[in-house]
Amino acid sequence: MVTSPDPDDDLRASLLGLARAVAEEAAALVGAGRSSAADQVDTKSSPVDVVTAVDRASEELIVGRLLETRPGDGVLGEEGAAREGTSGVRWVVDPIDGTVNFLYGVPAFAVSIAAEVDGRAEVGVVLNVANGELFTAVRGQGAWLTAPGAAAQQLTGSSPAELSRALVATGFGYGTEQRRRQGAVVAGLLPEVRDIRRFGCASLDLCAAAAGRVDAYYELDLKPWDHAAGALVAAEAGLVLSGTGGRPFAEPMAVAAAPRSPRTSCSCWSGSRPSAPGPQQAAEALAAWASLAVTSSWVARPLKSGPMTRSTVASARVSCFSSAPGR
Repeated sequence: MVTSPDPDDDLRASLLGLARAVAEEAAALVGAGRSSAADQVDTKSSPVDVVTAVDRASEELIVGRLLETRPGDGVLGEEGAAREGTSGVRWVVDPIDGTVNFLYGVPAFAVSIAAEVDGRAEVGVVLNVANGELFTAVRGQGAWLTAPGAAAQQLTGSSPAELSRALVATGFGYGTEQRRRQGAVVAGLLPEVRDIRRFGCASLDLCAAAAGRVDAYYELDLKPWDHAAGALVAAEAGLVLSGTGGRPFAEPMAVAAAPRSPRTSCSCWSGSRPSAPGPQQAAEALAAWASLAVTSSWVARPLKSGPMTRSTVASARVSCFSSAPGR
């Protein structure tokens, strides 16, 4: 029996090809603009939340190319692009994710483009402008890394044995008091993990977790353009994604962590004790711990009430890992 191809696969392939071509063109523009990045810099939500003329030019190019090819699509962009479409497809665009890195010449800034179909991300492309690494994902078809001059490599995340061996990435908000509280959370988490990394680019943080370069990533209050493409790359690499208390990813916390076996879920997310721990539980508990640490009352309450203590950190870790193999 011969089965006909799924028309959705044809649509995804078309969207991926367009996203990749447009991302490459935008990356060329961004790369060419690096030397003049400081010439025109404005601020948005705070003095440390910056936007450059190159951000705006990149978004204008991306949106123009996408709508030139698919005029019926919707668009949501970080720098103001907002358009309702009629096709059921919406593009979510970050023209330069990691603008501060771009401004300073730190080699971690990316063009991020995701295609949603009927409200769900189906295609994601994240292109690190600084080194040419291209991360792509199509729902149900895995996540891939294509480095310059190399064949595409499928991404499958990492397999941390326990929390103490996990390398954890995070990011910080732009508000002074929010940063103060987030610093207190990191201070409590740091003694419990291998180390902390802060790259300054959410889409590349998620792709780093997908590539096994870190074991987990968490950050509060991401916007759709920060994570739309990167989260799909992470999910297709088999990572566990969650928000606050098991809510959808980035509502309001974004947590991504590598399970021992791909695409498995764990009752750790809901706070209930698993009845039959499996081999992936220890790594999934890492994601549960990250969600617990950064979304608990420590984040919300005034700093004067004190940061996390080692006893509360330890008790949280024990509750996550006490049923894990080898614990």
